[in-house]
Amino acid sequence: MAKVRLIEKIGYALGDAAAGGITWKVMSIAFPLFFTNVFGLTIADTATLMLIARMFDVVTDPLMGSLADRTQSRWGTYRPWLLFGAVPMGVVFALLLYTPEFGAVGKRIWAYSLYLLMMVVYTAVNVPYGALVGVMTDDDDEKNQFSSFRMVGAYAMGFITLFSFPYLQKMVGGTEQHQYAVLGAFFGVLATLGTLACGLLTKERLKPVRAEKFSLKPFADLFSNKPWVYLTLIGIFMNFFNGFRYAVAGYMFEYCLYGDVTINGLIINYTVFMTFGELTCMAFGGVSPWFTRKVGSKRKAFMWAAAICMVTSVLFYFVPMDAAYIWVMVGIVVLTSVGIGLYSPLLWSMYADVADYATEKNGTSSTGVIFSSGTMSQKFGTAISASLVALLLGIAGFVSGTDPINGHTIITITDEDAVRQMIWLLFSLFPAAIAVIIMTLLYFYPIKK
Repeated sequence: MAKVRLIEKIGYALGDAAAGGITWKVMSIAFPLFFTNVFGLTIADTATLMLIARMFDVVTDPLMGSLADRTQSRWGTYRPWLLFGAVPMGVVFALLLYTPEFGAVGKRIWAYSLYLLMMVVYTAVNVPYGALVGVMTDDDDEKNQFSSFRMVGAYAMGFITLFSFPYLQKMVGGTEQHQYAVLGAFFGVLATLGTLACGLLTKERLKPVRAEKFSLKPFADLFSNKPWVYLTLIGIFMNFFNGFRYAVAGYMFEYCLYGDVTINGLIINYTVFMTFGELTCMAFGGVSPWFTRKVGSKRKAFMWAAAICMVTSVLFYFVPMDAAYIWVMVGIVVLTSVGIGLYSPLLWSMYADVADYATEKNGTSSTGVIFSSGTMSQKFGTAISASLVALLLGIAGFVSGTDPINGHTIITITDEDAVRQMIWLLFSLFPAAIAVIIMTLLYFYPIKK
């Protein structure tokens, strides 16, 4: 097979720059705080919204994978979903960050309807995107490189998105609702263009071995596929780890550090704070294939990376809850992101191994179904973690809602110390415990390559 050109790897990276670096990053980091403090949902509605909408994907993602596997068109099997799903994804994303002048019930209907629709269009684009790497090359090292480019693209765009967010808000001006609406439209256009570029620049070289008819057998086969079971659990807990930290970062700055921290003109808010990690993830995502070769296997490399995440998350708990220690916090976030950057590309490369194992075992390709597990675990893990963040903050004493008379957002803290301590735990010891679970699952993961 001819060597894959660099432009194609860059094109593939643009796909996750759009989905992972823009839409998913904003949904994971900004949406929880946006819905409670800007849009005006109650903490209970926010928790329920995150849970129901993404649990919906536990069903739709595998179905989308099966549908993608059976797609036949002049553009290939998986690429047409990117080409024709790009615009809907950008439009729905933009509408989600718009706050209509409705009462509490109207806002609830708007948020729930659009969030469910966003999950559908995101699935229709991202599941085929993940499966695409399985038909672009059969070379294992090239697959690792595609996965590495994918992660670098996601983290690079995540860095740009999160770092620019407070400065763009300042530039737009007006109310927070106006700022989020304008930025939603701006980033929605960027996400659309990145997805289209990915579909146009990539090439499908391999033909999937298709099943003749639709059948539930590929879904049933998953549960007898031991590597798939372990890897899917690893993916879910990996997204628990990220999800807790992303969802609670905004609350940490608002209620633990009492607002943005400005140092020599640099605005460090919750999005900028996380960009230090994004930049590190981008760098070490590129190092991941080399690190894997040095360590000897993907499984061992993932294990070492998870250990880094565990140790640094514990360290963060002992940092004083004071803005004077912001650079210590940044330093620990950077160290944690070394581990995240090393293991993030490995998950998708390991799914390619699982897909090859399933094809050899069952005789037909289920690449789309297998890779849908990756996006399913991403959404499932993020859904549960974001919902738990909202639920636990509510238990600790955080109350939000919409004033029934003027429609303004109302925030009440009944126990400030309990809320602050819960936020700190959710960013440190909760993720540390999850990293230990990931390491345990990796120990039993059966594919050693």
